[in-house]
Amino acid sequence: MYKPYQKPRPEIVGTVVAPHSKGVIAMGERDFHPLSANFLLPHWLPSHWANYAEGKHRTGQVPDPSQWRIARTIFVADDDRTAERYGREDPASPYRFYWAQLREKMLRAGRQVIFKMHEGEDDAAVTVERLLDELVICGTVNEVVDRLLALRERAGDFGEIVYAGMDWADPELARRSMELMAEEVMPRVNAAMTGSPARVEARVGPSAPGP
Repeated sequence: MYKPYQKPRPEIVGTVVAPHSKGVIAMGERDFHPLSANFLLPHWLPSHWANYAEGKHRTGQVPDPSQWRIARTIFVADDDRTAERYGREDPASPYRFYWAQLREKMLRAGRQVIFKMHEGEDDAAVTVERLLDELVICGTVNEVVDRLLALRERAGDFGEIVYAGMDWADPELARRSMELMAEEVMPRVNAAMTGSPARVEARVGPSAPGP
């Protein structure tokens, strides 16, 4: 492959999907930066960091949490009722549609382990309701702040939360969610992390970050 003229080269980011991914070890060895997919249950996330750090250590590099991105499906609303309706309950919710579709595709592909609490769990446990509960961070500003901070406690330090986008079934609500995320949620998240080694940034990403 051609090498870039720019020195140092542009940042290379790779999506990580599977729990205990071996690919993320290679990313660490090559100084590529991982992006953990939004469709991975939170308890699998530390395995990505552990493998990335292993790859870094293999080549004598120091792993830097600011280089790790985590994508999540997020919807912020002005009131709880709107958040629950648009983010989970409404049959026409773009979030419910997305997770119902993705569940079917992962089951057909035999990759449903990403939705399981442990590898031996029965497939019947992988329901749309579980995915909505575990993988859609929705609510008012306070609720979303609390859940993002809880995610960080569970996953460990990371540098950027990637706000995975959905179809704008309701453009006004979709825009309002991003406004609240940028203007209220992230300032509060970072204020709560005062003294932390890493400040979390936010970025809007595609609905499915890579294959």
